[in-house]
Amino acid sequence: MNINKQNTLCNSFSLRGKGLHTGLKLTVTFNPAPENHGYKIQRIDLPDQPILDAIAENVVETTRGTVLGKKDVRVSTIEHAMAALYAMGVDNVLIQVDGPEFPILDGSAEIYVQNIHRVGIQEQDAEKDYYIISRKIEIKDETSGSCITLLPDEEFSITAMIDFQSKFISSQFATLDNMENFEIEIASARTFVFVREIEPLLRAGLVKGGDLDNAIVIYERQTTQEALDELCDKTGAEHHDANVLGYIQHKPLVWENEPARHKLLDIIGDMALIGKPIKGRIIATRPGHTVNNKFARLMRKEIRKYEVQAPIYDPNKKPLMDNIRIRELLPHRYPMQLVDKVIAMDKKSVVAIKNITANEPFFVGHFPQEPVMPGVLQLEAMAQAGGLYILSRLEEPERYSTYFLRIDNARFRQKVMPGDTLILKCELLTPMAHNICTMQGYAFVGENCVAEATFMAQVIKNK
Repeated sequence: MNINKQNTLCNSFSLRGKGLHTGLKLTVTFNPAPENHGYKIQRIDLPDQPILDAIAENVVETTRGTVLGKKDVRVSTIEHAMAALYAMGVDNVLIQVDGPEFPILDGSAEIYVQNIHRVGIQEQDAEKDYYIISRKIEIKDETSGSCITLLPDEEFSITAMIDFQSKFISSQFATLDNMENFEIEIASARTFVFVREIEPLLRAGLVKGGDLDNAIVIYERQTTQEALDELCDKTGAEHHDANVLGYIQHKPLVWENEPARHKLLDIIGDMALIGKPIKGRIIATRPGHTVNNKFARLMRKEIRKYEVQAPIYDPNKKPLMDNIRIRELLPHRYPMQLVDKVIAMDKKSVVAIKNITANEPFFVGHFPQEPVMPGVLQLEAMAQAGGLYILSRLEEPERYSTYFLRIDNARFRQKVMPGDTLILKCELLTPMAHNICTMQGYAFVGENCVAEATFMAQVIKNK
């Protein structure tokens, strides 16, 4: 699977089971979806079959799971399915459900993963739009002691640390360094609940579908046999000796730290609602759906703030093209050579650098007391970067030049001044035809996009 391409399912699959909270028999179906569709959930049991976008802003409740909602439409217990889709690299899916929640199944993501494997994953043409973490981002909840920290990393990885006032789960942690290991290390970790929590949940009309097949029950505070028997009767569980504390479930623990692994699974499911795959490392202390959702919302604000993300620039890395090679491809010379080096290039884009110094000749008159790089020269620098991309794909590129035909949607967001390093990125919008191509250009200083425009240019053979 190409990790840089978007993916959907090869075919649809359906799963049937009872809802954890409602106890209803429910069917959820996962369908292939087109590029850039994302995750959407459709309530096919309601009039007009409304569709909810599975994004963090649409989360309306996080008490005992993640609940999406809009007006009167709600869908709960989505996090295990979301975790499976995200971890397996599936980007675009239409999910149809015939009730107010997803079936709980076995309380883990394992059945989802098995069915994704069974139907297969279809690679799509569109590029996967990663959000790359370049600085520390953190959110804290002083009341609960929860904290989620996101740090730069080359891939997406998570460490989850949990702490409960229980001798059975005093402190645990779980780590997933590579999403490729989700299936064997995390997917089968089941949800868990304390006996002391079940009674208030039942009074609130929840966990009508809970049983020992879909949850780990932790009995760590002794109660009377009568009270425990009554609770077992309400949940349909077998009677348990009130003198024996510990884990209660039909299937033994898969790992000693299974609760911590399940919390990690929940984090992945809630981070799937960011709307973009991310590259960074999450360190979560005492995580839960509430703080997870707050963090996902914060990330969506961060992404909107930096709608177009700046490429990563490592000045220590050897350039793909240095100043000498650029001079061989471009005819520009002092004072109009506005690209110092090319640092990255792929099939559709190029990233180049222009270092802005106080000695730039245009600062003499623009402006003597407040030097600012003219916007038109920022456009020229972007265009030169795009020209290097185009020329590098031609045979005998030294015999050709590129010329503007059109500039559209030029925007200037921030002044560029001496001392700035201009990071130039140009992306091919359409394949070259009749020696004409269209590119989208961006200029960044640090993380901020300072200018952008769409260019149309023509490649002409030199006389």
